[in-house]
Amino acid sequence: MKTIEASIRWMWTAAFVLASVVLFPAAASAAEAVIRPVEYGHALRNPLKGFRPDVNPRAFEHEYATLTRCYLKWNELENDASDGVDKIVRVCNERWRDVEKHNIKVIPRVYLDWDKKEGNEYWPADMQTGDYSSEQFKQRVTRLVHRLGLCWDQDPRVAWVQLGLIGYWGEHHHPAPDAEMQKLLGDAFTEAFLHKKVTVRHPWEFTDYEFGIYWDSWAHTQQVDTHGRAIAELNAEQGRWKVCPIGGECAYNWGRWHVQPGDNPNDTLSDPHHRDWLIHTIRWLHGSNLGWVASYDPSDPLVRAGAEEVQKAFAYRFVIDEVRYPDQISPNEPFAVTFTVRNTGSAPFYYDWPVQVSLLDAKTRDIVWRDTFPDVDIRTWLPGDEWNESRRVYMVGPKPYEASGEFALPASLSGGRYILALAILDPAGMAPAVRFAIENYFAGGRHPIGLVGVGRTVSNPELSPALFDDPAADRTLHYTPAAMN
Repeated sequence: MKTIEASIRWMWTAAFVLASVVLFPAAASAAEAVIRPVEYGHALRNPLKGFRPDVNPRAFEHEYATLTRCYLKWNELENDASDGVDKIVRVCNERWRDVEKHNIKVIPRVYLDWDKKEGNEYWPADMQTGDYSSEQFKQRVTRLVHRLGLCWDQDPRVAWVQLGLIGYWGEHHHPAPDAEMQKLLGDAFTEAFLHKKVTVRHPWEFTDYEFGIYWDSWAHTQQVDTHGRAIAELNAEQGRWKVCPIGGECAYNWGRWHVQPGDNPNDTLSDPHHRDWLIHTIRWLHGSNLGWVASYDPSDPLVRAGAEEVQKAFAYRFVIDEVRYPDQISPNEPFAVTFTVRNTGSAPFYYDWPVQVSLLDAKTRDIVWRDTFPDVDIRTWLPGDEWNESRRVYMVGPKPYEASGEFALPASLSGGRYILALAILDPAGMAPAVRFAIENYFAGGRHPIGLVGVGRTVSNPELSPALFDDPAADRTLHYTPAAMN
């Protein structure tokens, strides 16, 4: 009798095991790889952020520059009503030559008057110098802005546009744009630039328009309670920093600049008193880029160390905390990749650039498959807010964002062991451009996350850190737009 009971018990056990195999055939292969990359400790040379020199060959050599400002005289773009758009194209192609090879984008500003000295005015020859109010000026400036939009709005070399035009250096003083001119130019730039952001000089002007700010005496001790406070109010009341870049330049040539931001760029970056003040203003106002201070001497170790601290504070800094994916994938069957990211910088990324997942050959690093996350918008990865100067922290900390996508491999992909990688692409050429602040990095812009098996298992998905390259040393990133023509 016991023998019969044992046989029955054995049959039920065998049947359960068999059912488990039939009902749950993927149990062994459905293990989830969970990778937690180590944060990269140094500053990164990333697009649309950081130190911003003016356009010249030195910008190509700058250790962090991916932005450059370009002053353009109105009369070099158009010196007569008969001049066409082709002249704007020709001038810009010449002035911006090779920027894409260095992964640099341009912030153009058109101006009419450089300063109070006679002979520094650049009105077209068929217009009246100093005339900002006639019907002729209004018609011609509206036409010019429309033409700039035709040339720049979809040019990948352009980061965003400084409105400029009015006053010394296009800084909206001597004279300042009155209410009528603000409406004229605000409407014109809004219509001309549907894809590119526009920034203006003063936060109390053009308030009816979604424009960013260029504060060209950034962190100056005599303007922090006027310009600085007004930017902070614009940010608090309208959330302007969430949708438009806030930047400008430090000024070392007027008033009490020796008090703050310091005697010169080297002093600003090497002296903790000045450097901490600069970082405070960047964090407080959600700053993304600054010029003039970009002209520091990188051969001085103290200056260079300070520059790295400041570069880390500018704009965005995307840290991946965790990546999850199945450690075994079968062709033609859906699989999910999910990662969690935080923005520990000061501002968001302002354009909708795609995030790509790829499989790389484990030996050659060649791409064997790639796809983009369909519903991931990196503009939504916001940093913290409500900066506390004394505690040096955002009181509302940066929250983690979860990004996820479902993908399928083609049946033609050979089985084997591959490296799963992530990258943020510049749409101009769809090449890797924005680097995550993690140690998992391959030269060329892709972030190797872990091993994955196609049609087979992997015993350990973790990659050896010895395989990784230093992202700060990689100068190969670029984009490939066609020049304007």
